[in-house]
Amino acid sequence: MGENQPAQRREAATRPVEAGVTTGSLARRLGVSPTTLRSWDRRYGVGPAVRSDGRHRRWTPQDVAMLEEMCRLTSAGVPPAQAARTAQEGAGRNRPGPELPGGGDRPGGHRSQAAGALPLGDVRQECRGLARAAVRLDAPTVGDQLASLVARYGVVLAWDEVMVPTLHAVGRKWESSGDRYVEVEHLLSWHISRALHRATEPVAPEGTRAAAGPVVLACVPGEQHSLALEALHAGLVELGLPTRMFGAAVPTEALTAAVRRLGPKAVLLWAQTRSTADLPLARHVADTRWGVKGARGHPAVLLGGPGWAGRPVRGMLRPPGLRDALGTLSALYDRPVPVIRG
Repeated sequence: MGENQPAQRREAATRPVEAGVTTGSLARRLGVSPTTLRSWDRRYGVGPAVRSDGRHRRWTPQDVAMLEEMCRLTSAGVPPAQAARTAQEGAGRNRPGPELPGGGDRPGGHRSQAAGALPLGDVRQECRGLARAAVRLDAPTVGDQLASLVARYGVVLAWDEVMVPTLHAVGRKWESSGDRYVEVEHLLSWHISRALHRATEPVAPEGTRAAAGPVVLACVPGEQHSLALEALHAGLVELGLPTRMFGAAVPTEALTAAVRRLGPKAVLLWAQTRSTADLPLARHVADTRWGVKGARGHPAVLLGGPGWAGRPVRGMLRPPGLRDALGTLSALYDRPVPVIRG
């Protein structure tokens, strides 16, 4: 490992074995698998400075601090090979560890699978950092990264290019792993929802609200998946458009009452699955009227979510994604198409 490794081993031999922790204990502490720790040792040289009986790994407090730093860096999206070098330097291990043929994490080389081997594909670096933190169930890091993403890039880019790819990767891993990683999906979804809520400031001042009705956002009855709708809500608030979010599984009667009371410019109905996509409900909302005779209004109706796929409805729009929905709704208010930060 380091140049003074023999001296370290002699010094460690005078200490009781109990001074170090086992690989299993350290893995539980860091939220990674023992296999990941052994892989990091083999690939990057970030193993323990001392091995009990010459074989078994025993991790000293200095070793643990080095691994904690490596986890922190990889959670921030730093490639594992680079994170390992930085962590080793911080721990006083100046000699770089071994790398696999093909360049480890160098451009064009083999990509690391240390993030729980999630099938991420070709994604932004921030996506990999978020995935690693989520797999470790590192809630503070997940929350910090999501808040930083929204603040730096805005809701749309953070959602489209980091949050959604990571959620899809966790979902694919869950489907192929016999119900493993369900806890990862729940933790990640909750923190994404929290980050989107935090990005939501109060709606526009009263004068602006009176000038035009808001956008009503609602999941159809029986639809519990509301995360994408929360992203749209945060995006509308970021653009300064008036909006009312009603969340999951809104009953028909409640939705009708809200439309009549608010006089919305538009209503977006979200359906994640075909079983919840209710075309009669969509037509009912589109036909809902309010106001005095001779000046009655009715909303534009947008259909959001994969549940509406292949079911075109005349007079209703079905934006395929968050950017399209924001562009369509901005046009209803005679606003320019939003420019996405990159």
